[in-house]
Amino acid sequence: MVDTTKNTKLFTSYGVTTAKATTPEIAAKLISKAKRPLLVVGTKVLDPELLDRAVKIAQKANIPIAATGSSMPGFVGKDVNAKYINLHQLGFYVTDPAWPGLDGNGTYDTIIVLGHIKYYVNQVLSGTKNFSSVKSIAIDRSYIQNATMSFGNLSKADHYAALDELIEAL
Repeated sequence: MVDTTKNTKLFTSYGVTTAKATTPEIAAKLISKAKRPLLVVGTKVLDPELLDRAVKIAQKANIPIAATGSSMPGFVGKDVNAKYINLHQLGFYVTDPAWPGLDGNGTYDTIIVLGHIKYYVNQVLSGTKNFSSVKSIAIDRSYIQNATMSFGNLSKADHYAALDELIEAL
């Protein structure tokens, strides 16, 4: 079992509230219990190993995907519900309770972020943390301090192992 709760404070500035370190099992439970989860993926998800795991997460938990950056081509032809949206716009929209969502069925209560550049997604999650009740779970290699919950800073091998544990627990 991979310990994803260590190394959370490396290269991180401290704020009033920071993300709680989480394990793959707890992240999987929160994803499973969410009423309207959304998997938000970035360009780094185009790594074949990461893309395969993102598709498995979306399929196993029946979660729609918000493909940001240049990640959309990775999901073409896969059996997932992926839509393109700009990450900053998504961060703005998800704080609005009246937003109809990507599918027209309402906004999301939980967003799961994967495959983003740390400093970029961290700023977007600052807005969701401070201006909405949306929960965010960062299942990326880097600790994302503005998420509600986050994996710690992980090696690539540990990150893949943690994602495999999460998929198994879904």
